[in-house]
Amino acid sequence: MIRHFLQRLLYTLPALWLILTMVFLMIHIVPGDPVLQMLGQDARAEDLAQLRHTLGLDQPLGVQYVKYFEGLARGDWGRSMRYAAPVRPIVLQRFPATLELSLAALAVCLAIAIPAGVFSARRRGSRADRATTFFTLLGLSVPNFALGPILILVLSIEIGWLPVSGRGGIGHLILPAATLGAALAAILTRMVRGSMIEELSSDYVRTARAKGISETRVLFRHAFPNALIPVITIVGLQFGSLLAGTIVTETIFSWPGIGRLAVQAIAARDYPLLQGCILIIALSYVGVNLLTDLVYAIVDPRVRLQ
Repeated sequence: MIRHFLQRLLYTLPALWLILTMVFLMIHIVPGDPVLQMLGQDARAEDLAQLRHTLGLDQPLGVQYVKYFEGLARGDWGRSMRYAAPVRPIVLQRFPATLELSLAALAVCLAIAIPAGVFSARRRGSRADRATTFFTLLGLSVPNFALGPILILVLSIEIGWLPVSGRGGIGHLILPAATLGAALAAILTRMVRGSMIEELSSDYVRTARAKGISETRVLFRHAFPNALIPVITIVGLQFGSLLAGTIVTETIFSWPGIGRLAVQAIAARDYPLLQGCILIIALSYVGVNLLTDLVYAIVDPRVRLQ
């Protein structure tokens, strides 16, 4: 098991290198001059050249690339142009807010998807099943940037139940978590439904029912644990997507996390800060996938044997 975990960890290193390389090249190739944006259009050419030299932007792209990875090897993520401070403390200070939002969105998703998927599978072909399918399609069709403002207009402005933006108590978390978790809940509901339908048609379920075991016990004691493997796969993959998807949601609700920080870094052409945001998101995605592999071994002992 440990060997399997170490192998998966080694496989993630090329993926991290490729992600960081692509981000480095993309943000340096796109048009725009961060030095000009920092000093303004009326800045003198001498001042522009001096700041560009101080930031190392006058060096060839290959030299900047090598220095960037040398810094990462030393734990140095660079220095933010906008905040004039090291990138790592800035990013790590914002990361708990993004993690809190992602976990809350995942909790909302699981609270909706698992009961709805099991119920829909149990009532396959009924009106309730068709209604569940309709709402899952609706959840998949409405993007975050549309759902968020709708929830703000209805629940915050019109009714006044919840705060519009910012980070505070539970009330500030409900709307962004619901916005972020809605699409994932729709996907996961369909996955739970499909897995449960497959398990409920299995021979061991028919045997359990023939023995007179209650339907609730058949559903949650026998069928549901065996239906968890594909569900865990989707949850693991989508949780990583939640971390990346916070960019839109955090911007809508002014949530002080990594996503909003990345948007600010893009607007300011702050190369090191944007690279730091992408790095922490990529590391989180890799960590979630490794954790998913460990959960596989707990849920299904056959994974350990392989």
